[in-house]
Amino acid sequence: MLQQTQVATVRDYYARFLQRFPDVQALAAASSDEVLALWSGLGYYRRARHLHHAAQQVVRDFGGRFPGSAAALQALPGVGRSTAAAIAAFCFGERAAILDGNVRRVLARTHALGEDLGSAAAQARLWALAESLLPARGIEAYTQGLMDLGAEVCLPRAPRCDACPLAAICIAHAQGDPLAYPARPRRARRGARSSLWLWLQSGAAIWLVPRPAEGIWAGLWSLPEFDSPEAVHAALPALAARAGAPQAGAAFVHVLTHLDWTLQPLAWQLTERARRTVQPQLAKRWPEGRWVKIEAALALGIPAPLRRLLLQAQA
Repeated sequence: MLQQTQVATVRDYYARFLQRFPDVQALAAASSDEVLALWSGLGYYRRARHLHHAAQQVVRDFGGRFPGSAAALQALPGVGRSTAAAIAAFCFGERAAILDGNVRRVLARTHALGEDLGSAAAQARLWALAESLLPARGIEAYTQGLMDLGAEVCLPRAPRCDACPLAAICIAHAQGDPLAYPARPRRARRGARSSLWLWLQSGAAIWLVPRPAEGIWAGLWSLPEFDSPEAVHAALPALAARAGAPQAGAAFVHVLTHLDWTLQPLAWQLTERARRTVQPQLAKRWPEGRWVKIEAALALGIPAPLRRLLLQAQA
């Protein structure tokens, strides 16, 4: 959960996740929908699928006990070199180097590394530096201290150099410009996108479809997505014939890491007869779609903005 997400955001999710899945066996036995439902709102949903698959692999291949080395841990889905080293250091006392974002910043400032740390060459040099600094003993305290130093003292925008135990040897501090390190990569331009969400409701049930396995909200259940009202009518001509004009909901902007996405629900309340008429067209376009009662939909893996809409509909 802490990969690409801050501690303050993760805390509540972590507590709920552990309450539902107190051990690796419980997580491995869960359905994908159960796992994604508890992850909904954290984003980067591939992490949740990797975590689920890793739990299943630990139970299936290792008898429910995690591998005891960083090298073996890296064979699990979603476990990279730094995460594997952190687990190995804390759980098994292995002398292994970590290199998360906070640690990269500490190393860049103490050693005045002015290059773009995203390049492959810079990454290789950082790993070599991180490994050269490992202590002979006390790897757990060293690793935790290094992580805490980056999280609490060597901050991205307001480093607390006066409280830093490495200030005396930090080159960036000696130069009087710690914010110059690490070098800021050129940011990609944010994108913008507008879509309609097709909200088909029959009684207490709505029509949900699985999103593609790749891309935004990959694999989650969501409302069908269209670019225009004309595209909706072209795809589902029976709607206009049997259900009349839709009700346009309020448009809203959902902010993603790289994209500002404007979404607007376009809603039809279908009678039982209209639903039977439209159903063949729905099934043809979305063979895996299904009617789900709103209460049940909230227990599925769904995008955070859809969860908010469903909760509003329940109120």
